[in-house]
Amino acid sequence: SKVQRPLNSPTRTLRPPTHRRPSPTMPKKILMVITSHDALGTTGDKTGFWLEEFAAPYYTFVDAGAHVVLVSPLGGQPPIDPKSDAEGSQTEATQRFKADPATQAALAHTGKLSEVSAADFDAVMYPGGHGPMWDLAEDAHSIALIETMLAAGKPVAAVCHAPAVFRHPKAADGKSVVHGKKVTAFTNSEEEAVGLTKVVPYLLEDMLQANGAEFTKGPDWAPHTVTDGLVITGQNPGSSEAVAHALLKVIAERKPTALCCVLA
Repeated sequence: SKVQRPLNSPTRTLRPPTHRRPSPTMPKKILMVITSHDALGTTGDKTGFWLEEFAAPYYTFVDAGAHVVLVSPLGGQPPIDPKSDAEGSQTEATQRFKADPATQAALAHTGKLSEVSAADFDAVMYPGGHGPMWDLAEDAHSIALIETMLAAGKPVAAVCHAPAVFRHPKAADGKSVVHGKKVTAFTNSEEEAVGLTKVVPYLLEDMLQANGAEFTKGPDWAPHTVTDGLVITGQNPGSSEAVAHALLKVIAERKPTALCCVLA
């Protein structure tokens, strides 16, 4: 039988690993998935994504040194909910966006969700607006992305109506990925306050509870954010920036995968 040489043998060499984990100094890569849906049910009104829920996380990520990639189911310019673009909905982040032609151009040319791979990203963030309840919640690529990210130990965040994306993804045990987890989203009382309980296809609070999640909430319109393992959720637009900070915290706390060399 072949005799194994001692590790200090001059003829025994080490080959570098095929896959290297990025250096901690390398920027984290975050995928933001934005709705392409613009019809508010059968009302004839327009919806889309909520501008603050994109802008606040986007600038939180960029200011933290992350590399952000924008995608949507259809690619191109995602629809902005007109109400989120109204004067009374403006925030520091939305005003920064309106003065930022480079980010406006990036948003106008989002890639296609179907053309990205979970392997290329450290985390995923879903901004809300009512749009995701119709398209992203049912999108096979989004469902697969969430399942793959969580199975790989990578965090997924969603704010306001975007937790609709947790409607169908399943864990390895066949249960919902939010089963047994503490989550939040736009509440039944908040939906009632905006007069859309009969317009939306389902109520987020009810859906998440039906999926076995432990739904938590703060007062209507007050910021409320929940982190449970790799799932980060926020209740409403005012929770957007806090969700982004929570996601960055989870990314930073992820344990590096141990590397080992192959002995020749």
